[in-house]
Parts: sequence; C-alpha cells; structure tokens
Amino acid sequence: MADTAPTARPRSPLAHAADRLAAATRFCGGAVRLAEVPFLAQLNVRLDAKSPAADAVGLALGFPLPLEPDTVVRGGDLRAVWLGPDEWLVVGRPGARRDLEGRIRSAGGDAPLSVTDVSAQRTTVLVGGPRARDLLAHGCRLDLHPRAFGPGRCAQTTLARTQVVLVARDRPGAGFWVLVRSSFADHLANWLLDAAVEYG
Repeated sequence: MADTAPTARPRSPLAHAADRLAAATRFCGGAVRLAEVPFLAQLNVRLDAKSPAADAVGLALGFPLPLEPDTVVRGGDLRAVWLGPDEWLVVGRPGARRDLEGRIRSAGGDAPLSVTDVSAQRTTVLVGGPRARDLLAHGCRLDLHPRAFGPGRCAQTTLARTQVVLVARDRPGAGFWVLVRSSFADHLANWLLDAAVEYG
C-alpha cells in the first residue's frame, strides 16, 4: 500500500526570523528593508566558457552566460551569476530547479559539463532601502559605491565574517541579494538586525 502520509512542508532557514526582519524594516522607516527570499532554485554550472556548449546553454536559458568577471545577466525570472572563468550560479524561481537542470544538461549535450543543484545549500536575504549600501558596508570590505558595485554586479565576499555571494539587483534602488549558506543564515540575520538599529 502506498504511503499516503502528508509530506512536511519545507521550512526555510530564516522562517523563524521573518517577523523580526519585518519589524526591523518598520523600525527603520523603510531606510533599510530586510527579508528572506526563500527556496530560490540555484544551480552551480561549470563548463568551458569558450565552447559551443556554453553558447547552447545560453540559448536554452534565453541569455548568454556572463563572461565578464563579477557580473550578472538576467532574463525573465532567471539570473546567471559569474563565479569564475568557467563557473556560474544560475538562479531561478522556487520550484524551477529540475526544469532548469534538464534544460542545461540537454543543451550541453556531450560536452564536459557539471550541473549541481545547490538550492538547499543557501538561502537569500534581500537587503534594500536607501541605506542598504551603508548597512552592508559595516561588515563588507568591498567598495559598494554605485560606480564600483552598481546594478548587475556580483562578488563572492565576506559579510559579517560570513562567506556570501553578494548581488546588486538589476535596477537602481532595488537593493541587494545576499546568498548565504543555510548554516550561517541565522548569524547573518542577527548581524543585519543589529546593524540596522542605527537607521531607526
């Protein structure tokens, strides 16, 4: 007989902090906005950037993989984040990982290609608002001035002594995505909440 017990709904790493993040946003009067963006599909893709397979994967995604270091390319609800000369993080809407992986593998054909589902490895924290850059600058050594780190830029860096992938979102004022390993998400959220007090 088939098991008909309901499966547990997944719980995001920062589900317990959602109310505190929302309260901090209210406390700051919108100067800083904090929220988790849970369950995004995240696929680590490795292949030769100069190969026909890279072009084919770009066609399957609807946009070319970024070749310039520390850049992000967006098409619809997908983003490709440059991680290295032959490595990208493809980020999509929740629930899209199987479809995305199938499209990428099919496009890559027989070429040497690695596609690893890392969706459960990280969660994403949105840091927005007019003071978002100031807040992040407290714990990050990068130059976050818009001239140096404007929309469409990304970096693997540390924030509050935590390894993260920092993505400046696509348009001015849209804030940042901070992709953090699930095991460090609570530490990072607590740091952000503490640092945000200054803007209340």
